[in-house]
Amino acid sequence: MKLLYITNGINGAGGLERVLSIKASYLAQHYNYEVSILSLNDNHINPFYEFSDKIKMLSITVDGNPFQYIKAYKKGITQTVNQMKPDVISVCDDGLKAYFIPKIISKRIPLIYERHVSKEIEMRDDYSFIKKTIIKSKWRLMERMAKSYRKYVVLTEGNKKEWKGLKNLEVIANPVSFYPNEKSSLLQKQVICVGKQSYQKGQDLVIRAWEKVNQIHPDWNLVLYGKLEPSLNLDKIRRNLNLEDSVFFYKPEKDIQAKYLDSSIYVMSSRFEGFGMVLVEAMACGVPCVSFDCNYGPSDIIQDGKDGYVVENGNIEKLSLKLLKLIEDKDLRIEMGAQAKQNVKRYLPEIIVSQWDELFKSLVS
Repeated sequence: MKLLYITNGINGAGGLERVLSIKASYLAQHYNYEVSILSLNDNHINPFYEFSDKIKMLSITVDGNPFQYIKAYKKGITQTVNQMKPDVISVCDDGLKAYFIPKIISKRIPLIYERHVSKEIEMRDDYSFIKKTIIKSKWRLMERMAKSYRKYVVLTEGNKKEWKGLKNLEVIANPVSFYPNEKSSLLQKQVICVGKQSYQKGQDLVIRAWEKVNQIHPDWNLVLYGKLEPSLNLDKIRRNLNLEDSVFFYKPEKDIQAKYLDSSIYVMSSRFEGFGMVLVEAMACGVPCVSFDCNYGPSDIIQDGKDGYVVENGNIEKLSLKLLKLIEDKDLRIEMGAQAKQNVKRYLPEIIVSQWDELFKSLVS
């Protein structure tokens, strides 16, 4: 089967790129799919994650003013599809332009849209009424145009709540990135958090939660891996709370598995999510997780009280208390870590990618 993925690029360090590297590579290597990935402006060069050498990388150039950009985008996609003649096309682009692709491509080719983020990524409480109105109007347009896709795939049952008007919805979770034979000893005095510094990921919240943890257990460290964003003033928050000696910022790490294995607890303080890939990665390394119950993902992934904790979204006090509980109870930490490693097996690539294979085949049969 010929499968074409359309995306903006694969050289970033984000969750979409990681997931695409796993799915596309697995389909090419284990299901003998002829997989091609179409990126924009050579954003396939030097990918952050590893892709199978069986995958064909394509690119189209888009630039100029909006009219020129759209014209080049339409022409590039049309030429690629006409030359490749894929059996199925899957679009991995959370931008508005992706919703116009069904208008560009022949209706004879089954089209799938993969939604990797929550709508909330565009909305903030402090936005003006006018800005919020514009964003909500955009959401209505997206939902109307999403009906043109054969299937609209979201990551969790919770994500379906954002697209109540669609009858073409499918739920397929993200596959775990790795599942090492070894697991963390959970004896290191280290809590880890992974994700680009942003309002969405809420690093400001976890640093504030860490203040209480540090007062009681100053020998424990919080390490945060992800693209740095100076405008968030996270370093200033750290200084103001006198946490320079226990909170540490690091750039994205390719071998993040090793960092999970060197940690004893994973903490996720996101205000909203599309899934929460970092949770399944940490659990695969036998690390119990503490997360806000944000929309969407954590409550699907974590079995509260069994392999980790899910606390009220944005409640810094409760986040601190659950971290302290796991820090102070080694036996509980080890028990939850073992359960996490077992429970996360439902996200192994052989299980998740088989669901994609079944979906693709159902659309071309």
